[in-house]
Amino acid sequence: MPKDNTVLPTSNARDWVRILAGYREPNSLRSSLELAVSFVPFVGLWVLACWVAQYSYFGAFLISALNGCFLLRLFCIQHDCGHGSFYGNRTVSDWVGRVLGVVTLTPYDVWRRSHSIHHSHAGDLDHRGIGDVMTLTVEEYHQRTPFGRFMYRAYRHPLVMFGLGPTYLFFLQNRLPLGLMDQGKKYWISAMGTNAAIVAALSIIVYFGGFQALFLVFLPTTLIAASVGVWLFYVQHQFETTQWDHEEDWQLHEAALHGSSHYDLPPILRWFTANIGIHHVHHLYSRIPFYRLTEVLRDHEELVEVSRMTILESLKCASLDLWDEKKRRLVSFAAVRRNAT
Repeated sequence: MPKDNTVLPTSNARDWVRILAGYREPNSLRSSLELAVSFVPFVGLWVLACWVAQYSYFGAFLISALNGCFLLRLFCIQHDCGHGSFYGNRTVSDWVGRVLGVVTLTPYDVWRRSHSIHHSHAGDLDHRGIGDVMTLTVEEYHQRTPFGRFMYRAYRHPLVMFGLGPTYLFFLQNRLPLGLMDQGKKYWISAMGTNAAIVAALSIIVYFGGFQALFLVFLPTTLIAASVGVWLFYVQHQFETTQWDHEEDWQLHEAALHGSSHYDLPPILRWFTANIGIHHVHHLYSRIPFYRLTEVLRDHEELVEVSRMTILESLKCASLDLWDEKKRRLVSFAAVRRNAT
């Protein structure tokens, strides 16, 4: 599990904002290259998988599984576009994000707004529910009815969270601007426009590749990327020493730095996930392009150990379910039961 929050020489998280501002400028050529080396292989593997499906269903599935990694990277680029950090020109970033939103089954403007809410209130116990993983305190859990506790336990079960959940999120929930349905036509246009483009793209896929392209290529690629993506989002904030406070004690920059993890992945996984594991730095200054996050850690080594976890350590996060306000720790259902006896 991540170590307790490290005391940094620059003790006030707000002070880091000024330092990190020096890394905010994107390089348009570098951004275009990152987009090309993600999108071109994604399309190429799609075509290859469709061709292989004529001879081997299993071979097509394996290629599609690999392609899920490129789809995940495209989502991470869309994520940077949403923060206005991928291109210096916001209009260019937004339209790249909207096109990628069709590929990732995610209406861009809806997601950008909900994700902005997540960044604005991460770790705030009084502003939960949009753009985050539902997390109850121990007291809130005990106040629920037996059925309410059962439903929360089901929601937090790994098979639901990382299996059924991603399927529901990307195939069903994203089809409507949930949470923003009364916030104006912009979000309806984003959702319905993305839906129409998805239907058109899938129609073309079925026309040229048949239903085997849909079931052997599209579905595996999308579901694998969705499940891994949800896991990444989960461990970025759902770790033992994360930080939650009520609004009167909540501080935006402290919550960003100490309530987000540094998921220290091997180089190949850092590439496919576009450095999203350096999440504590990203949350503290979201305008930094993903390819510059490694520069931050290189230049400021004291940030490396802040809420750092490895893949092996991160597996324990799947059993953490409730925020214990007294211990200031995310704890498991089992730990709560033991304390109750």
